[in-house]
Amino acid sequence: MKRLDPLIVCILAAVGLAIAFPSDAQFFGIITNLGIALLFYLYGARLSTTEALQGLKHWKLHATILAFTFGLYPIIGIALRPISAWVGEDIYLGILYLCLVPSTVQSSVAFTSIAKGNVAGAIVSASLSNLVGVLATPVLVMALMNRAAAIDASVFVEISTLLLAPFLLGQLTRKWTAPIAQSKVTKIVDRGSIALVVYTAFSEGMINGVWSSVKLTHLVFLVACAIVLVAFMLWLTKETGRRLGFALSDTRAIQFCGSKKSLATGLPMAAVIFGGGVGVFILPLMIYHQVQLLMCSWYAAKVSS
Repeated sequence: MKRLDPLIVCILAAVGLAIAFPSDAQFFGIITNLGIALLFYLYGARLSTTEALQGLKHWKLHATILAFTFGLYPIIGIALRPISAWVGEDIYLGILYLCLVPSTVQSSVAFTSIAKGNVAGAIVSASLSNLVGVLATPVLVMALMNRAAAIDASVFVEISTLLLAPFLLGQLTRKWTAPIAQSKVTKIVDRGSIALVVYTAFSEGMINGVWSSVKLTHLVFLVACAIVLVAFMLWLTKETGRRLGFALSDTRAIQFCGSKKSLATGLPMAAVIFGGGVGVFILPLMIYHQVQLLMCSWYAAKVSS
């Protein structure tokens, strides 16, 4: 019997730990940010400057990923409108909202790396998704949810300081640090930072009582819906990449950047757009976030072997 992938073990352990011992999200948020910054520094140190520039120029790859994130996902969210009659308006709007937020950055890049995909392209695409999302997500909210929305330009600053600056620093110092970045250290930081993100998000949900405020049947439905949607998007992004003639490494980047949604960006945006007390409204995004990490970690390990 094949042993369980270490990343899945880490994620499950993080969920269990958060349920048993939820901790202050602010403190662990700082630790998580430091881990993500270290990870992107290592990515910068590991990639040659030529590879990084090639990733920046690959416009077809970035356009394809953005089309999934801000084109197909919103269409899926609209198509799911009939389920509001059963799960209620708030939960449905939460599902629609998760379809409007940007892709993840850290886990998209980490899984692309594990799957031996185009890491440079993934870094640019995932970062671009979040930058575009600063404008696109509020506009989509106004258009599809009939709600006033605010644009939080601080996302630009956060992406620059947390992701791009460490990556550029890694590029500048790779002459001395490349051997370390190309060792198992990067894989350890990959997995550790993902586990920290899961623990922090789940702890916050436990402390705020989000998980206990809805019916068990609705929770089961949201988990099942997330599993189906992630599986469908992983398949569709793979088929699209193949039919458009992308190299396998690019297709991996399309899969892991185009199939995921960002809890780290989505939660702050929800607070800004809708004000305080989002509560149940962000539950679908929280569940989808956990499911996509588990499924993508399994899939990345499978295709890398």
